Amino acid sequence: MSEQTQERTPERRVVVVGAGMAGVQTAVALRERGFTGPVTLIGAEPHQPYDRPPLSKTILLGTAEGSAFDVDFEALGITLRLGCAALGVRPAEHVLDTSEGPVPYDCLVLATGAEPLRLPGAEGVPGVHLLRTLDDAERLRPVLARQHDIVVVGAGWIGAEFATAAREAGCAVTVVEAADRPLAGALPAEVAAPMTQWYAEAGAVLRTHARVERVEQGEGPGQPGHVVVLDDGSRLPADAVVVGIGARPATAWLAGSQIALGAHGEVLADDRLRTSATDVYAVGDCASFPSGRYGERLLVHHWDNALQGPRTVAADIAGAPGGEAPEAYDPVPYFWSEQFGRFVQYAGHHTAADTILWRGDPASAAWTVCWLRGSRLAALLAVGRPRDLAQGRRLIQAGTAMDPRLLADPAKPLKAATA
Repeated sequence: MSEQTQERTPERRVVVVGAGMAGVQTAVALRERGFTGPVTLIGAEPHQPYDRPPLSKTILLGTAEGSAFDVDFEALGITLRLGCAALGVRPAEHVLDTSEGPVPYDCLVLATGAEPLRLPGAEGVPGVHLLRTLDDAERLRPVLARQHDIVVVGAGWIGAEFATAAREAGCAVTVVEAADRPLAGALPAEVAAPMTQWYAEAGAVLRTHARVERVEQGEGPGQPGHVVVLDDGSRLPADAVVVGIGARPATAWLAGSQIALGAHGEVLADDRLRTSATDVYAVGDCASFPSGRYGERLLVHHWDNALQGPRTVAADIAGAPGGEAPEAYDPVPYFWSEQFGRFVQYAGHHTAADTILWRGDPASAAWTVCWLRGSRLAALLAVGRPRDLAQGRRLIQAGTAMDPRLLADPAKPLKAATA
């Protein structure tokens, strides 16, 4: 046997930055694919990797103590480095710089997620809260337990979910939204309009066209801790202020790395979630990808994207069976939300040019909105109609042509509304 054939090829080292859903699932998917090289999972928080959706629900209400992933990292041979912040990447040298020193890699996966936008002028003010991390939820839990008066800034998904939990805990809640309706950044006016009433029905006050000018400290003992001052001069007293005005990709640490970023700060990945740098991938909330289905680049800040994308990354790193190239990443986006006793689900991606079609009365407890692009279903929002969502998601995936007349009949199963 020659000396050349006796040499062993060094096993490739994979380093995953970000210990949320996307990062954890990438590490697990690599092992499921049979990858045997070293896998290191780096997380900025000191906690065991955990799932985020329960933060605005069971953890906030104190009905659960934690949401750590049920993963035996030691048994899988995955090295955890927690409380370790990523500071930069040197792609030409294949080195990740961290708060604990340089970490060499052969393949690097960026899974740092998104970070919440902060309310200008309120950074660092005691009693002004965000809800993104386990520590955030732990700080907010006693606020709800004491049934404080709360002002929520932003009527998006996270604002609505927090307001739901706060009302369930018995807090007085006022939600202020700069736009003319809740979920203005996600849904057109006619679809979001019925949701406005949900706040009143739950006993929460919703103030639209209301922009926060500043947050002042309370006036003294026995008085609320804060006053939220709106641009029309209104003053809203509050024991606590919770900010939910959106999120942006957590990628500021990549400045100077030469890894291409998009207009929103997201990492620009290709259809196999590879970045512009050799051997560097990006997955989850921090990355956008080109969708062949929708003909545009998508930036999806939802849990399901962080669950699905790692399979593509792992397949590209570990290799597909038979040496075939992995399939392009082109999912049907999906997310769900629990608001004021309603189960809200969305699948697909719509634009203003798509045709809106209703299934059911939006004043009722259960209804669905469909978006059609030509004859095909592009997206749907289902309120209390999970069967519509499940069937619609498969129809979007298959690109099935629909019959609008049948689709508009809420008594007919969605799958029976094909052309």
